Amino acid sequence: MSEGIRTICMPKWGLSMKEGKVAGWLVGEGDSITGGDEIIDIETEKISSAVEAADAGVLRRCVAQEGDVLPVGGLLGIVADESVADADIDAFVTDFQANFVPPEDDDEDSGPATETVEIDGRQIRYLTRGEGGTPVILIHGFGGDLNNWLFNHEALAATRTVHALDLPGHGSSSKDAGDGSIGFFAGVVTSFADALEIEKAHLVGHSMGGAISLAVARAAPERVASVTLIGSAGLGSDIDGDYLEGFISAERRKDLKPHVEKLFSDPALVTRQLINDLLAFKRIDGVTAALGTVRDAFAPGGAQAEVMRDVAGSVPTLVIWGAGDQIIPASHADGLPDGVACTVMDGQGHMVQMEAATEVNRLIDEHVG
Repeated sequence: MSEGIRTICMPKWGLSMKEGKVAGWLVGEGDSITGGDEIIDIETEKISSAVEAADAGVLRRCVAQEGDVLPVGGLLGIVADESVADADIDAFVTDFQANFVPPEDDDEDSGPATETVEIDGRQIRYLTRGEGGTPVILIHGFGGDLNNWLFNHEALAATRTVHALDLPGHGSSSKDAGDGSIGFFAGVVTSFADALEIEKAHLVGHSMGGAISLAVARAAPERVASVTLIGSAGLGSDIDGDYLEGFISAERRKDLKPHVEKLFSDPALVTRQLINDLLAFKRIDGVTAALGTVRDAFAPGGAQAEVMRDVAGSVPTLVIWGAGDQIIPASHADGLPDGVACTVMDGQGHMVQMEAATEVNRLIDEHVG
C-alpha cells in the first residue's frame, strides 16, 4: 500500500456475505475521522450496519456512491493525511480498481467453515476462528445462533482461539433442547469444551447466554477463566415475556417484525431478509416446540426462573448493557458484587454487541486479555 494511504473496503459480515450496497456516507470528503468513527452505512441481505474507521486521518475519496453494490473487498473510500498529494491518491485508486479481483463464490479459502460435534447424541454446530491463548466461547441468547456474533467473532479472534456455537434447539444444531433449563444448556457448554479438549475458557454470553455462562461458572468455576455478560439474563427476574411469546408464535412477517425490532435501538437494522431468515428457521420441524420448552423453563410466567447475582464476581466478570434494552432492563446491572466491571451504553439496545461492536469488542478484549 502506498505510504500514508489507507483503504476503506467492503467488509465481510458472516460466512455467506458476497456483496453489500452503499446506503450512504456518514462523513464527507475532507472530514477528519478517528478510529472507531462510523463512516458509511452498508446494507446486506441479512443486516444493515455502519462501517467504522480503522484508522485516523482525512477522508480523501468517497470512491463508492450511494446505491452502488460492491463485492466483499471492493474499494469504498480512501483515508490519508492532508500531506498526501491528490495525484497519488488518484493513481492508487486507479491501480486498485484495475487489479482488484472479487473473491469467488466457491473459494474454499475465503474463510473458516462451520463444523459439528456430537454431544450427548445431539449434533452441535460451531465456528472456530483464530488460534492460541485461552479460548473464548461465545454463547448466544434465546432464538439466536452463532450469527449473533457477526461483528465480534473475527475481531476477538485476532490474538486467540474463539468458538461460537449454536445451542440445542437453535441455529443448525439438533432441535432437541432437553428440558430447556439454564442448567441443561450449561451442561452442553461444558460438554462442548470437553469435546474440543478445552480445560478452561473465557465465556461470553448474550442474554440467555449470559445466564448459561453464570451457571457454568457456578457448577465448574475451575473451568472458567472469566465471564462477559451482555444484556444478560440471570441477574434479575424481569424479562419481556411478550417478546418471548411473540417470537415463538409469530408465523408471518408483519407479526414477527415488531418483536424483532425490540432487540435494536435502530429498527432500520431489521431487514426484510433477517425476518425471512428467522421465519424460515422457525418453520424447521421441531423448532417451535424446542423454543416453547426453553421459554417454559427459562422464563415461566414471564419471569426469569434463575437469578444468580451472587455468582457474578466469583470469577472475573464484565457486564455490558445497552441503556435502552427493551428485553432485559439495564437496571439489573445495578448493585452487583464488588469487583464486577460494568459498562452501560447510552443509546443502545439489547443487541449492543452488534450495534456498538467496536466498543464492545474493545471491552471484551481488555477483559479476557
